[in-house]
Amino acid sequence: MIGAIVSAIVIGAIVGALARLVVPGRQNMSIGLTLIVGIVAALIGTLIAQAAGVADTRGIDWIEHILQLVLAVIGVLLVTRFGPGRTGRTRGTPT
Repeated sequence: MIGAIVSAIVIGAIVGALARLVVPGRQNMSIGLTLIVGIVAALIGTLIAQAAGVADTRGIDWIEHILQLVLAVIGVLLVTRFGPGRTGRTRGTPT
């Protein structure tokens, strides 16, 4: 149980950090929010991979990790676009 929690945190941190590297531009997100987005993306990606039957393969589960990264990128984009303090307007547009 404890090992699964630690594993989820570590994988979530890696997936969240990679997602922030993939998304162009500067993201105004805290480390904690990055970790949460990464953990959620890792969990949902694992569930999708298990449902598709590709979560437990020999060696590295590349399809599962790619799913996790894609979901984390989507999560980072959603948080940076619609997160707290965002109005949906870009700089320089009149209010």
